[in-house]
Amino acid sequence: MSLHGREVGYMQAGSGPVLLLIHGIAGSYENWQQVIEPLALSHTVIAPDLPGHGTSAPGGGDYSLGSLAAGLRDLLVTLGHERATLVGHSLGGGIAMQFAYQFPEATERLVLVSSGGLGPEVSPILRAAALPGANLFIAATAGPGRKAGSVIARGLASVGLRASPDVAEVARGYASLADAGQRGAFLATLRAVVGTDGQRVDAGDRLYLADGIPILIIWGRQDRIIPLSHGEHAHEAIAGSRLQVFDGSGHLPQLEAPGRFVAVLERFLEETEPAQWSTELWRARLAAASGR
Repeated sequence: MSLHGREVGYMQAGSGPVLLLIHGIAGSYENWQQVIEPLALSHTVIAPDLPGHGTSAPGGGDYSLGSLAAGLRDLLVTLGHERATLVGHSLGGGIAMQFAYQFPEATERLVLVSSGGLGPEVSPILRAAALPGANLFIAATAGPGRKAGSVIARGLASVGLRASPDVAEVARGYASLADAGQRGAFLATLRAVVGTDGQRVDAGDRLYLADGIPILIIWGRQDRIIPLSHGEHAHEAIAGSRLQVFDGSGHLPQLEAPGRFVAVLERFLEETEPAQWSTELWRARLAAASGR
């Protein structure tokens, strides 16, 4: 579909309360491919491609969290939906938190999966992509990386092993950066939130505003992209939040353990009620935090 004059790709399935699945950097709606069908049995599942990712056209130059959150709000409204439970993975978690801050009236629940925006630490690979000259390096290696990934996969298979889903998905995402448009969107998006010394966007000072929003935090214990400690600290900071740690999973638990992911998410949805928002509640939280 066309939104603001640019093509937006998305997957929509099922009917019922809305789940908005937000993928991470260099990803696409395919990051959710293992869980869309079971979740769609009882929900309307919408999984968009962010600007310059997957089948979506590059954005207009603003790849900030605020702009990405506003684009998702506009997509929901265009599709005829007023509210949603937001499920954000990695960068998508940061976008989900920004969405809840900008559009609390449209936010029913938050599910943060290996989420960005909760602390400075991040993989050195992502920090390196913020360096000058990263565009040339990625352009030279993304295409060959696709072939190398296939060779590695065949080599592992020959000795009875297989690449984990998170490694395979990261490799697929990197290979997509051979396209100049997607590479430009990736770098612009990354540099909006990550610098050479780590993540520079941190929601910690505004987590108190999430009081009253049901929040589920899911993390893979073996995550090498964003450390589990970020999820643990957020859980401690957000009263009433739930934390589920997936042993044996890395950065994409929804692909590595899809059955458990769906079960945990469905239980959370069944046991919580959508958040109720009002100007008075928002004002009270802001006033309490400022000591007024």
